[in-house]
Amino acid sequence: VFPEMALALWKNFLQITLKRILQQRRLSLYNGAHGYEEELIKKKLRQFSGGSINLAKEDNGIAILTLSNPKLMNAFTGTMMVELQERVTELENWKDGKGLIIHGAGNTFCSGSDLNVVKEISNSQDGMNMCMFMQNTLTRLMRLPLISVALVQGKAFGGGAELTTACDFRLMTPGSEIRFVHKHMGLVPGWGGGARLVRIVGSGAALQLLGGAARVGPERALSLGLAELTLPAADETRALGEARAWLSQYTEGPAAVIRAVKKVVTAGRELPLEDALRTEKDIFGTVWGGPANLQALVRRPKHK
Repeated sequence: VFPEMALALWKNFLQITLKRILQQRRLSLYNGAHGYEEELIKKKLRQFSGGSINLAKEDNGIAILTLSNPKLMNAFTGTMMVELQERVTELENWKDGKGLIIHGAGNTFCSGSDLNVVKEISNSQDGMNMCMFMQNTLTRLMRLPLISVALVQGKAFGGGAELTTACDFRLMTPGSEIRFVHKHMGLVPGWGGGARLVRIVGSGAALQLLGGAARVGPERALSLGLAELTLPAADETRALGEARAWLSQYTEGPAAVIRAVKKVVTAGRELPLEDALRTEKDIFGTVWGGPANLQALVRRPKHK
C-alpha cells in the first residue's frame, strides 16, 4: 500500500509543481527561451541604488503601494525596479487582498526612469533586458486579482505614465498630469505602456498622446477615458483618503467574490472569446454555492 500511496503523493506533487511553473510562465511574458536571464538582469539593476517601493496591506483588503525617491520625483532606480517585482510577488501571494492603490510619496506620482540608470545601460541589449523585466512585472501587476487604482498627483511622466496604464483605474488630483514623454527622449514606451494605452483610449488617441508627447491634465484625461475622476484634494493624505473611499465601493464584500470579478474581467480582456468563456465558467464554479452565494439566497429568497 505504501509505495502506491507514495507514488500517488508524488504524482500529486508533480502536478501541483507543474501547474505552478505553468502559471508563472503564463504570468511572465519572457523566459529563458527569449534569451531572458532574470537573475543576471536583477544583478545589473541592483547596481543602481536609491529610493524604495513600500507596501502596506490593510485589514480591509486594500493595499497601498508607495513609490518613494523624493530627490528624483520618484523616478525608478534599478533597485526600485527589482523591489517592484518583489512587491508584486507579495501581492500575488496575498489571498485576502481585494484592492490596490499605487501612488507616489510627496505629492507627485513618478517621473519615469532614473536617467543615471538610462545612461549606464544605454547599449541595446541592456535596454532590452530592462524592458523585458519591467514588462513582466507590470503584466503581473495588471493580472493581480485585485481592483487597482493609480492615484496620480503631480507628474506621471514616461515610465510613470506607463505604470498608470497597468492599473484598472486612474484617479487624478487638481494640477496633475500624465505625459508619455518618450518621443522627446528619442524613444517609445518599453514597459508595455503603448500596448495598454491603445486598449484604454483607442489607437487614434494613443497615437496623439505618444506622437505629440502631449501633457494630459485631469480634464483631458476624463474626456479620453484615461481617468475616471478628478479628486477634489491635491494634498497627499487627503487624496489617499478620497482614493480609498472611491475604491471601497468596488471592494465591499467577500474577497473571494471581488477577486473572482477581477479574474473574469482579466480573462475577458486578454483571452480569445472561447477561452474567456471557459475561464469564466471555471471562476463561476469557485463561487457558486460558496458562502457568499448561500448567504445571499437565505437573505433574498423572493424575486422582486
